[in-house]
Amino acid sequence: MTPRLHGRWGKRWHAWVMAHVSPYVDAHLRPYKERLFAELRGQILEIGPGTGPNLRYYPPHVRWVGIEPNPFMHRYLRAEVERRDISATLVRGWAEQLPFDAESVDVVVSTYVLCTVSDPERALREVLRVLAPGGRFLFIEHVAAPAGTRLRRWQERLRPFWKRLADGCHPDRETDRSIYRAGFEHVFLQRLSLPFLVVAPHIVGVAIK
Repeated sequence: MTPRLHGRWGKRWHAWVMAHVSPYVDAHLRPYKERLFAELRGQILEIGPGTGPNLRYYPPHVRWVGIEPNPFMHRYLRAEVERRDISATLVRGWAEQLPFDAESVDVVVSTYVLCTVSDPERALREVLRVLAPGGRFLFIEHVAAPAGTRLRRWQERLRPFWKRLADGCHPDRETDRSIYRAGFEHVFLQRLSLPFLVVAPHIVGVAIK
């Protein structure tokens, strides 16, 4: 299956928006990212790194590869890489079909990615495949509000518009359930609510192969 592509102008728009919105979002996520990325080492694969807001948290000794499907994100990513002292490689690709050998990666990072991929279960199978035994999947994702709540109903109503506005993002995707069911040996996650309106519910955590 080939992952679906969105329109060229939609992708260009999304890259521009993320470049300008990421500093605001990162201001709220900073304490969580500082803890989550505190002890990174080895080969790091980041799926959907966007404009590169996570790069500032990575220690200089890691080897980083970013798999980013939106070509209009790449110029922002390259500019951010130049500001950071890390070994970095940028590849255009998709989380559902990672160009890595099995058990070749120490850590996979995902922030605001599993809400947008066309097949989150397949993406998570790929994460498990490329992770070495004992490898870690680090994630920050917004998730669906509890079923039956007013916010969940709004997420469901706004989904068609939201997907067009945000390059395929599903505001009501139950990503937490998908991670629990993916086949990791251990999953540790924290739930929190951030001041991001329809995508306020978040999870932050680690899954270990």
